[in-house]
Amino acid sequence: MIYRIILLILCIETGWGKNIEVVEVKAGQFIFNCRTAGVKNSGEGVILLHGFPTTSYMYVDLMELLAENGYRAVAPDQRGYSPKARPKSLKEYSAEKIVNDVFSLADAFGFDRFHLIGHDWGASIGWGAVASQPDRIISWTALSVPHPKAFLDALETDDDQKTKSRYFKFFKLPYIPEFYFSFNNYRVLTRNVWTSSTDKEIETFLDVFRGEGALKGGLNWYRANLGSKNITGIKESPADIITPTLFIWGNQDPALGRKGTELTLHYMKAPYYRFIEIDAGHWLIQDAYVEVSEAILDHLELSPPIVEQQSKQGIH
Repeated sequence: MIYRIILLILCIETGWGKNIEVVEVKAGQFIFNCRTAGVKNSGEGVILLHGFPTTSYMYVDLMELLAENGYRAVAPDQRGYSPKARPKSLKEYSAEKIVNDVFSLADAFGFDRFHLIGHDWGASIGWGAVASQPDRIISWTALSVPHPKAFLDALETDDDQKTKSRYFKFFKLPYIPEFYFSFNNYRVLTRNVWTSSTDKEIETFLDVFRGEGALKGGLNWYRANLGSKNITGIKESPADIITPTLFIWGNQDPALGRKGTELTLHYMKAPYYRFIEIDAGHWLIQDAYVEVSEAILDHLELSPPIVEQQSKQGIH
């Protein structure tokens, strides 16, 4: 087993019940900052993908819980967020390339097969990863974001989703969104976006977004992919998902409406699919940590027996 982890521990985050290491990891052509927990455990690997505008720090409580239950948890600051994985070219932010990052990181940590969890854009990329290499993913947990084809269907036909997604046009503009979010010491983010975050989360998020090109990197995900009929980034990707899947959605989400969640069922061909609706907004981990974390642990524990039974039945 060959690891391509750079032997440089940037820091160890400690606090109430936390022992998270931050390491630099060479994956593909870039070096990613990754938070890790329990990597010396013998259990299955779990990769956690954040969205915009957050970082891997959003997962520290969940990662600690996963480590306590024997899992090896890894959460990268993704392409555009890690200082050494922040390309300037817009084409480098295509979903296809970001999906490839997921598997490059898995290879770097020696995860032949692993569980995958994603929120917001991390969920969109996760759907693409599950569609492209389902044999490598033991289970899939999508937070907030429905199946991409279901979302696009809703965006075309549902007035509620059209209204909720009006900000897309603004985010795709050059320069102006960066100025908007950074103006007055990032006031929009600290006062209007990160309303469910702790002071420590906000401080840690700002450490990243104050870096040169970080806001642009995060916004480039929108610029490079929105408007595409295939935002998973997988060429000719199958619509049907065969991986055991948990999808959690907050019914107060200002960006993602009910229609896409309902349409997601049409694309689920997995041996196990569970949809949980909770009374929360977009920031599920922060708004309903206990309910969300318990559901994720149950899903991770249930998925290996399901996959084993599927294999014995000759289902692929």
